[in-house]
Amino acid sequence: EAPRAAVSPQNGAVPGERSKRDENVKRGNWGNQIEFVLTSVGYAVGLGNVWRFPYLCYRNGGGAFMFPYFIMLVFCGIPLFFMELSFGQFASQGCLGVWRVSPMFKGVGYGMMVVSTYIGIYYNVVICIAFYYFFVSMTRVLPWTYCSNSWNTPDCAGVLDGNGNSSTAINLTRLLNATQKRTSPSEEYWRKYVLNLSDDIGNLGEVRLPLLGCLGVSWVVVFLCLIKGVKSSGKVVYFTATFPYVVLTILFVRGITLEGAVTGITYYLTPQWDRILDAKVWGDAASQIFYSLGCAWGGLITMASYNKFHNNCYRDSIIISITNCATSVYAGFVIFSILGFMANHLGVDVSKVADHGPGLAFVAYPEALTLLPISPLWSILFFFMLILLGLGTQFCLLETLVTAIVDEVGNEWIIRRKTFVTLGVAVAGFLLGVPLTTQAGIYWLLLMDNYAASFSLVVISCIMCVAIMYIYGHRNYFKDIEMMLGFPPPIFFQICWRFISPAIIFFILVFTVIQYRPISYNDYVYPTWAISIGFLMALSSVICIPIYAMYKVCRSEGDTLLERLKNAMKASKDWGPALAEHRSGRYAPAFSPSTECHLEVQPLHPEKARSEAAAAPPVQGSNGSAHSQDSRL
Repeated sequence: EAPRAAVSPQNGAVPGERSKRDENVKRGNWGNQIEFVLTSVGYAVGLGNVWRFPYLCYRNGGGAFMFPYFIMLVFCGIPLFFMELSFGQFASQGCLGVWRVSPMFKGVGYGMMVVSTYIGIYYNVVICIAFYYFFVSMTRVLPWTYCSNSWNTPDCAGVLDGNGNSSTAINLTRLLNATQKRTSPSEEYWRKYVLNLSDDIGNLGEVRLPLLGCLGVSWVVVFLCLIKGVKSSGKVVYFTATFPYVVLTILFVRGITLEGAVTGITYYLTPQWDRILDAKVWGDAASQIFYSLGCAWGGLITMASYNKFHNNCYRDSIIISITNCATSVYAGFVIFSILGFMANHLGVDVSKVADHGPGLAFVAYPEALTLLPISPLWSILFFFMLILLGLGTQFCLLETLVTAIVDEVGNEWIIRRKTFVTLGVAVAGFLLGVPLTTQAGIYWLLLMDNYAASFSLVVISCIMCVAIMYIYGHRNYFKDIEMMLGFPPPIFFQICWRFISPAIIFFILVFTVIQYRPISYNDYVYPTWAISIGFLMALSSVICIPIYAMYKVCRSEGDTLLERLKNAMKASKDWGPALAEHRSGRYAPAFSPSTECHLEVQPLHPEKARSEAAAAPPVQGSNGSAHSQDSRL
């Protein structure tokens, strides 16, 4: 056996050593810690931070909403984030492999995969629409500026008249009062030209070829960035995770210098303290934290599984969670400064122009941009930012699925062909996204957004907390973290994991059920059959949990049902750190052939290993190099 290297608690490399070798030769690791943090920030900070949070904030009492929001962040967001990161990092496995901790609950991992599949399909369609707007913004006059196009209706009333001068606010207000049917050119461009919207979710119509082309572009970009797994995506995030902040800042500076911007920001931030006693505000805050951080999607477990074993994921989880929430608040300033300017220009209240979701990104905000000098420049910047925000999340969704498949099969053959697995998943994602580019595509997209990834995530997360804390046992888990980080999780996190976070998750679940309203899009109400499909999508991920549990109990050893249950819940022999060098304490192998073959490392071939050790050149810098030799065994 090669001499044991003293493991540096940081990353297993000699301080100042330039080329850090991978600790886990089989799966690979992040190039360095910054890559992991940037990837996780890119994953957590998505389109929701821009198009959902600012709207929720203004609708739920402005500045008063920040109070429940940050309380939920501290008691539910950060603890869950830390739990998922530590879980993935300890086992160095994707969202399926980690369930060696309690094999009966592996269905939770399958549930996460199903959720990631749904989100991955429709998220890339949103990115493709952003790509489309990005390309059409490269003109001298934005196509949604005037009402003089072939797709416009007589109801269209632009903010600018034909000469490009601003029409008087008085005229517009009179026009608004005269007919409530006033539609903006940007809304008609969105509905009549980009989507060519059909009248019903069942009436698919034709595929919108420009959108299909952009969907192809966005999948190709995602595939190329993930072609070498975390090795390539880790380099791309240096740009995709940081540049949106540059754009946000440019738009922020442009926004606050406009007339009426202060009105918009005041609208966004003025606290209505009476709303704090409203349960809906707390429910919205908890849900937003939960969905925004990407808990229970499987992505956090996957990203953390590529960390080095002794990486301080406690510090990372706090940095990433706080960055995510700060970005949401910051984006609110960018959105509302421009909406305030537009409301001021139209002479109406900010609430008349405020919107959320695709309506904000593709209708309200683009319309406001037409009022600015050199509007195409601001439009290009805004949509480029949306593309980057979306891609950061999409990378992790795809990597989650690929890692789960590769880890599950786990042999040398598939590990060498991981690029082909990535290609296969990307092609499947593209084909499944094609129906969303039809004329009824936006109906299906919103249906998936509302049902596929709403209450199922809450159920998955709740079961995960219970499985780790109560089935595997909180003492065991705290010891595992101490073995990995060198200190047990702080008392606050221990209490949150065991009591507070599961209680808050349960509250979100109850709140989601009570608050449930059938989905609608503008004036269109979804038919019952479409809502049933939505519920089936939501159930499809949760149903994995009981089905797999029953399968596992049936396959377990034991004479009585109780014995089988106990055996199905018990951690499997190969649960624990992936590399032999980290399996100390209760994970130390009792050197017998039966336990040796269970280690997650490459299959042990003593003769081959000895000949390799003999052929290896003399080692310098015993720490890093001996360390990587060690992990090859």
